[in-house]
Amino acid sequence: MKICVATILSTALILGNSFKLRASVTGPVPSDGDGSASQVCQQCCQGPSAIPGIPGLPGPVGPMGPYGQPGSKGDAGQQGEIGHIGPMGERGAPGNTGSKGDDGIGLPGKIGPRGIPGIVGRIGETGVKGQKGEPGETPDDSNQRVAFTVVRTSSPDDSTSHDTHLPFQQTETLLPGTSFDLETGTFTCSVPGTYVFTFSVLKYTNSGYLHIHLVKNDYKVITTHGASNQRGQLSGSAVLVLQLGDTVYVTMHGRAFSSPTSHYTSFSGFLLYPESIN
Repeated sequence: MKICVATILSTALILGNSFKLRASVTGPVPSDGDGSASQVCQQCCQGPSAIPGIPGLPGPVGPMGPYGQPGSKGDAGQQGEIGHIGPMGERGAPGNTGSKGDDGIGLPGKIGPRGIPGIVGRIGETGVKGQKGEPGETPDDSNQRVAFTVVRTSSPDDSTSHDTHLPFQQTETLLPGTSFDLETGTFTCSVPGTYVFTFSVLKYTNSGYLHIHLVKNDYKVITTHGASNQRGQLSGSAVLVLQLGDTVYVTMHGRAFSSPTSHYTSFSGFLLYPESIN
């Protein structure tokens, strides 16, 4: 935009000078060739200097010229010789002794070596071993063993009372010292202690209900029950603490079944451990 404006201004100035030049030429000119007419012609032909034109744009950059040859390496200078070590100077006089510092707390010293162990004292003489004593007598505890098992070999009649004792006809186990009455089916305690008792009774198929009780001193400890028209084995067990003279037996209410060859009804008991004597 700036170039265009400059061009227009330059063109306008040139045209203006051109009009002035024409006006001076068309004016009156003397007729003789050697007079003032030649001077006037020279003045009008020269005219004023025009405004210089706009410089042109710079040309493109030329290609890069070739590299020059590297110069030769200069000669290295010679290394100088190492000078001799000078003699040691004389020892200076000792300085003045400084003042004593304050007493500081030092670190603990190292642990010294372990000393030689002392002489072991004399061991006392071993005494003479005594003779082996005679074996003691084993106390007779046969009276502390109590156990029994009794069975029925026949079927009893119907019982209409819950307090009817169930009798037994045969003993399978009866240790010495064990007190058992087969006719009443009663065990009597002769050794105070803790006992275990079990019983098992077979109920008739076509009979009514059947109740079986384990009794201690007329107290029913446990009870089992068989429903009417139902056949099955009624059983039970208990751990009892007995004193001397306590009784244990089985009672029935209904009808139990047994046979000479098949012992379906039985009653057992044994001493678990006797009562401790302080």
